[in-house]
Amino acid sequence: MSNIKVLLAEDEASLGMIVKESLETRGFTVFHAENGEEALEIYHKENVDILVLDVMMPQKDGFTLAKEIRLENKQVPIIFLTAKSQTSDVLEGFNHGGNDYLKKPFSMEELIVRIKSLLNRITLKPNVESIKIGNYSFNYTKQTLTNYTTEEKLTHREAELLFYLYQQKNQVLDRTFILNKLWGNDDFFNARSMDVFISKLRKKLKNDTTIQIINIRGFGYKLIC
Repeated sequence: MSNIKVLLAEDEASLGMIVKESLETRGFTVFHAENGEEALEIYHKENVDILVLDVMMPQKDGFTLAKEIRLENKQVPIIFLTAKSQTSDVLEGFNHGGNDYLKKPFSMEELIVRIKSLLNRITLKPNVESIKIGNYSFNYTKQTLTNYTTEEKLTHREAELLFYLYQQKNQVLDRTFILNKLWGNDDFFNARSMDVFISKLRKKLKNDTTIQIINIRGFGYKLIC
């Protein structure tokens, strides 16, 4: 994986330069913006592979920026940098289209692992037009879940989680595997976050009573359809 183009939006100039220079010494191409408006301009000019966005920025915060970009691009990976660690803050980031988050302070090695993991995950995804799950039609690429005349929009994290559940349908999806794959590690905080996303998927699939997402305590989840 070479010549990865990163859009880094970080308003703290010294931290931004440190991250930029550290990534560049490892072969990345980095476009650094110090506010959300500047970041959006760069995004429209450059064909970047991934966005690393600080949450708290002047002119346009990271959540707002991500929400606007998601209206144009559903696929580009987004990592949030945040000093916040409350579950509600992290979930807000995911709901605005984020794929991952990194709490400050962080190590460059961890950031690079997260970047490469997200890009590997994107390249491994098929261009899925339609997957049948009971009476639903699931489109991973468009992140939609359609049942007869109704269509639900899924977040990135919801679409990824449902895709892995479908791949293992009627079998147990290992809890540790999916936490490491989608959240980066299997700590308690991320496990609680995953439980919330499982609950959201259950609600969005509730109109077909033949579909169940069962919690296999101590092992993981099973999509029955």
